[in-house]
Amino acid sequence: MTRTILSLALFFLLLRPTGVSGADIVGPDARVANSEIVVSTGLSLDDRSLTDLKNGISKEITFFIDLFRAWKTWPDEFIAGKKIVKTLRSDPIKKEHVATSLDGSTLIEKRFKSFDSMINWALNITDLKLTNVRELQQSDYFVRVTVESRLRKLPPVIGYLLFFVPEYDFKAQKDSPVLAAGSEK
Repeated sequence: MTRTILSLALFFLLLRPTGVSGADIVGPDARVANSEIVVSTGLSLDDRSLTDLKNGISKEITFFIDLFRAWKTWPDEFIAGKKIVKTLRSDPIKKEHVATSLDGSTLIEKRFKSFDSMINWALNITDLKLTNVRELQQSDYFVRVTVESRLRKLPPVIGYLLFFVPEYDFKAQKDSPVLAAGSEK
């Protein structure tokens, strides 16, 4: 029994990708415009991920865009956040590319003739309104963008038992520069 478990563990360790997949977050650029905190960001995928997409392997990429209040001595305080799920699919035979975007309430599905135009639309987020400045106290804030792509969704119990099997294709996180915002109350 022990030998079987060790054999399975070794097998799964050998299947594990050796290098860290490269996905870099572009930006994030956070600014105050018309009493709103507006965020622009993007993602650049590595060649392996782009090749997988071109060959017909679909990917689900989740963007977490969160606003934090920066504190000097205390941990940073979460204020607001948005989750955007982008799904990318390519059909190399039909030369058709489909991308969907779900932000919790709105589902947008677009079809593209060009792979590059699909990547440009799906992996760039421009002028996302995060929150109203009037609702915030005067302080320093920053935006944290976390992007992840899951390889597989394991049931929780299996995930705990097979902790050595990777769940993410990639996971990246980046913070914006600090910006002063809020209203005097």
